[in-house]
Amino acid sequence: MSALADELTAIDLGAQRRDRRAEQGLEALGDKPTVRIPAACGGWGETKAVYRLFDPPEVTAERVLAPHSACTVERLREHPRVLCVQDTTELDSTTKKESAGLGPLNYETRRGIYLHPTRALTPERVPLGLLDLHTFTREPGSLGLEKDPGRALEEKESVRWVDGFALVNELAEQLTDTRLTYLGDRESDSSDLFVEAPCPEHGADWLVRVQHQERLLADGRKLRPVLDAAPVLTEVTFDKPASNGRPARTVHQHIKAVRVTMKAPSRPDRTLADVPVTALLAFEPNPPAGEDPLVWVLLTNLLVETPQQAIEKLSWYLCRWQIEGYFKVLKSGCRVEQLQLETRARLEPALAFSMIIAWRVLYLTMLGRECPEMPCNPVFADEEWKAVYLVTQRESPPEKPPSLDTMVRIIPLPISQRGQKRQGLDTLSRIC
Repeated sequence: MSALADELTAIDLGAQRRDRRAEQGLEALGDKPTVRIPAACGGWGETKAVYRLFDPPEVTAERVLAPHSACTVERLREHPRVLCVQDTTELDSTTKKESAGLGPLNYETRRGIYLHPTRALTPERVPLGLLDLHTFTREPGSLGLEKDPGRALEEKESVRWVDGFALVNELAEQLTDTRLTYLGDRESDSSDLFVEAPCPEHGADWLVRVQHQERLLADGRKLRPVLDAAPVLTEVTFDKPASNGRPARTVHQHIKAVRVTMKAPSRPDRTLADVPVTALLAFEPNPPAGEDPLVWVLLTNLLVETPQQAIEKLSWYLCRWQIEGYFKVLKSGCRVEQLQLETRARLEPALAFSMIIAWRVLYLTMLGRECPEMPCNPVFADEEWKAVYLVTQRESPPEKPPSLDTMVRIIPLPISQRGQKRQGLDTLSRIC
C-alpha cells in the first residue's frame, strides 16, 4: 500500500474529470482532515471544484467507496481469518436547519442520518478497510414502528443486519483462502439474521452478541437458564477501555459454552428450520466495588469445545470495540458532523471521502502498534518515506527503510509547521 489516493485509482464517477477531481479532493482532505472543506482546499477555486464534485447524481457514496472496497478485498486475501464488523452510528445535523433529506434520530426534535458500515480487520485488530456502507433516515412519526410484529423484514431498519451478513457471505464464497467472520452487537440479535441468511458450506462464520437471553430453544428450554447451569470452561482477563463516562479498568471473566438448537420463528408463508448454534456466557463473578458486572451472551455457528476456542471467540468479539474508535476518529477527527452540504445526496459522497481517511488514520496507527519494528516500505513507497525523512529529519535518507513506528511518529511534524517546504507537505498529503 502506498498513497491514500491509490484507494481511488479505479474510481468511476461517469467522467474522467470527476475521477481526477475525486483523487485531488481526497488528497486535500486527507492532508487536513480536522478542518472544513474550504480550509482544507486552501483556495476558492479548489473549494468550488470539490463542492461541484458532489452535485452530479452519478457521484454517490457507493461509487466513491467502490474502489476502496476493492482494495480492501485484496488486502483480505493476505490473511487466513478476517473479522467483518458492523455497527450503526448517528450523525447529528439538528443545527443545520437548511439541510434537506434528513430525518429524526432518537427524538423527533433531533435530525440527522444513520451510518451502518461493514469494516474488515484482522484478529490482531489491524483495520483493512471498508467493505460496505448502508445509510438510512427515519420518516417523521416513525419512531417505535421497528418493533411492530406485523411489519415485513424488508420494511424494518433491522434488515441492514441481514443484508450486511448476506454481503459478507457472498464475499466469503469468493475468498477460498480467507475465512470471514461476521460480528454484530446486540442490535443484530434477530432470528431473521440466523434463518434468512444461513451459512453455506464455504460461506462466512458469524458471532453475535445476544439481546434476547430468554429466547426459546427447540427442546422447549430457554437459553439463559441452560447457560447458567453449564460448567465454567475457562477464565480470561483483559483491559476494558473507557466508555460512556466510565474509566478504563481490568476485567476478569469466566466463560461457559453450550451447543444448543434455536427454535425457528414462525412464518405464515413457509416453515423454517431450527438453527444449531454455540452459545457462550462470559460473566464477571467479582466486579470491582461500584461497578456493574460485565456479562455477555454470544451466539456463533462455530463449535467451541476447548478453552482456547472459547478465548478466541471472546477475543474476536472484543475486536468489535475497534469500530467505536473508528466512529470517534470520523466524528472528532474528521468532524463529519460539521459538513455543511444542503442535501443528503451531496452529504453522503462527502462522508465516503472522510470514511476512507478515517480508516487510513487508524490503519497506520494500529499497524504501527502491532508491528512497530517492521520496515515502513510495505506501507509507504520509497519516494514517499525518503521525501518525508529528508524534510523532517533534515538529512539524507538511510539506505535501509526506517521502521513503521518511526515513520508514524515523524509524519505529523511538518503538518503543524507551516514554514516547511511545499514539497514535504505535498508528500504528506498523499500518505496521511
